[in-house]
Amino acid sequence: MKTTQELVGKRALVTGGTRGMGKAIVENLKAKGATVVTTARSEPEEGTTADLFISADIRTTEGIKVLTERTLDFLGGIDIIVNNVGGSSAPAGGVLALNDKDWMEAINWNLLSAVRLDRNLLPAMMQQKYGTIVHISSIQRTLPLFDSTLAYAAAKAALSNYSKGLSNEVAAFGIRVNTVAPGFIQTKAADAMIERLQEKYGSYEQALQELMSSLGGIPLGKPGQPEDVAELVAFLVSDRAKAITGSEYKIDGGTVPTI
Repeated sequence: MKTTQELVGKRALVTGGTRGMGKAIVENLKAKGATVVTTARSEPEEGTTADLFISADIRTTEGIKVLTERTLDFLGGIDIIVNNVGGSSAPAGGVLALNDKDWMEAINWNLLSAVRLDRNLLPAMMQQKYGTIVHISSIQRTLPLFDSTLAYAAAKAALSNYSKGLSNEVAAFGIRVNTVAPGFIQTKAADAMIERLQEKYGSYEQALQELMSSLGGIPLGKPGQPEDVAELVAFLVSDRAKAITGSEYKIDGGTVPTI
């Protein structure tokens, strides 16, 4: 992790910042000098390096209200928003296994949480005529895994489309909006999945290879690390990326086979 102090004086909010990619993003922004608030539904088991942790469920309007009010009260404004919250709890079995509740859960979690958060914090950014927003999407928006994450993939596709439209609207206020689309990132949750597959395939290495193949393959031969995503996010929110907005950056080791 590069520890240049390029974000000194910047005020940041990272959602879902207590584990995996979110935790790595918090740590990276902190190392570069930003003051960071983070949130999750429950208290982090291992603590957090953020300056303030706020327990909130941002899938709900009430959770967003609590989060934004406390964030602005603590920071006195906002310069950086990283919406990392997302995921899927839908059952396997394809489209006919999904009911309305499954679809609405995916949309709330992966799309509307970002929409509501932006809507509540954008006025502060627009008033100061400066800000950067990064939405964490997924390569599944173009390579959906229909068996168990179709609703998630559709919601992430909507998030990317929303981000592009938002970037055009707020650029006149000096606000940049970009998306990051990770592929297979080896978080602790991914490690737990590999260990479960190890019982079927006999070794950790074979289980990892089978998992990578099921996701479409990784030409680089290994999954990315949370720190890789964190470095990309830190670049996009920094002044080094001051001319970049409305873009999406894949970080997938080459999985997506198109430009």
